[in-house]
Parts: sequence; structure tokens; C-alpha cells
Amino acid sequence: MEVFAKVLVGLVAVLHAYILVMEMFLWQKKPGRALHGFDREMARATAPMAANQGLYNGFLAAGLVWGLIAADPTGFRAQVFFLCCVVVAGVFGAVTANRRILFAQALPGVLALGAVLIAR
Repeated sequence: MEVFAKVLVGLVAVLHAYILVMEMFLWQKKPGRALHGFDREMARATAPMAANQGLYNGFLAAGLVWGLIAADPTGFRAQVFFLCCVVVAGVFGAVTANRRILFAQALPGVLALGAVLIAR
């Protein structure tokens, strides 16, 4: 179960690294605009906000990677903390921005958190 938990945590980290790239670097390009259905003007107007969000997603990814490579108890605690942050951010995003975020961000975080806690 520990290997499965680590794989899930790694996948959540990769997801947040992907979000970082989309929001910080591709927001105004075709892939970024297509993700949210924005035209060029809307993407340009929201680019600074998206870059800020992308940076936060990068911090989540970095924290999860730290949790994977750090020795216990620090690694376990970091994984739990950052997965809780992912879940809270996903729920908040679903309530305030788009319900899809609940399934794209919060659900993977919940699954990984559950696996980490069960593996412990």
C-alpha cells in the first residue's frame, strides 16, 4: 500500500506541475486558452492572475515532492499537509470558480491523502 500511496502522491504532484505550466507559461497560448474557453483578450487580461495561481500550484507540487523524498516523520507530515492544502484549494475552487475543479484537483488529493493515511 505504501508504494501505491507514493504513486498517487507523485501523480498529484505531476498534476500540479502541469497546472503551473498551463497557468504560468501557456495561459495566453492556444492550449491555455482552450482549457478555459478564453479568447485572446480574456487570456491577456487574466494572465497575471493565472500566473499567480500557477505559482501556488508549483508550491503544492514542490511540497508533495519534498514529502516523497524526505525521511519520516517529516516526509509523512509534509505529504499530509500538502495534500490537505490541495483538497482545500480544490474545494474552494469548485465553490468559487468551477465545479470541475472538485473532480480535477480535490478528488485526486482526497484519494492520495486516504492512501497515505492508510499506508501509515
